[in-house]
Amino acid sequence: MMKTIGLQLRIGERTLVAGLDWQVHAGECWCVIGRNGAGKSTLLRTLAGLREADGGAVQVGGRLLPDWPLQDLARERAFLAQGRNDAFGYRVLDTVLSARHPYHDAGYWESDADYQAAHAALHALDVGALAERDVRTLSGGERQRVAIAAVLAQDTPLLLLDEPANALDLAHQVSVMGLLARLCRQSRKAVVMVSHDLNLAHSVASHALLLMGDGRWQAGPVAEVMQAPILSHCLGHPIEIVRHGSRTIYLPVEETHHE
Repeated sequence: MMKTIGLQLRIGERTLVAGLDWQVHAGECWCVIGRNGAGKSTLLRTLAGLREADGGAVQVGGRLLPDWPLQDLARERAFLAQGRNDAFGYRVLDTVLSARHPYHDAGYWESDADYQAAHAALHALDVGALAERDVRTLSGGERQRVAIAAVLAQDTPLLLLDEPANALDLAHQVSVMGLLARLCRQSRKAVVMVSHDLNLAHSVASHALLLMGDGRWQAGPVAEVMQAPILSHCLGHPIEIVRHGSRTIYLPVEETHHE
């Protein structure tokens, strides 16, 4: 579904990612993990085609990103940015309907199918009752769920999500992660998401991509990659793993201070 070939990412003179050869298949949920500034958001923007790679290439559906017409690409991948600024007072429903534009071709007005997709996405994110609200009046968590609803309404096989659980309360963190897991398992969508919450990531991810921040990276199934020594090195802080029944819990090790 998506493939990177020798991908290089740089910021100024600093190399973030070097030689990334990586594949994402249908039904997989990948979590991108790394310290602040390691290049996670830069990677997602590059995969979405919103930023040119500094070397190498990205393929979606076997086609290089520059070869995709923009409207066709918008039917293949959806992108959730880390932050947003609502300058205009659109209704929540209109905000989600805007994600249906790639399907309009020469048409201008939304179809019944567009409205059905938008309402279904809003209800899936538990914000259906907010459809007529001005997006500027929403709380941060409500606005985040509306943004995820727009991604769902876009109905693409590949979802690129930058911290989808950001600003969500505990109950909605769990429900959103459960929704993503079902999309991968039942609809065979592929998800690539950035998350700083190791426990939340592990609860849904099938695979993990670790960015070390100096060009190095490691990718593979969570059972292989999300190991305490590897994560400790990646995040710059010791991590320990606790097994509780069928659950795997990641805990930062507290530093011991001696007086």
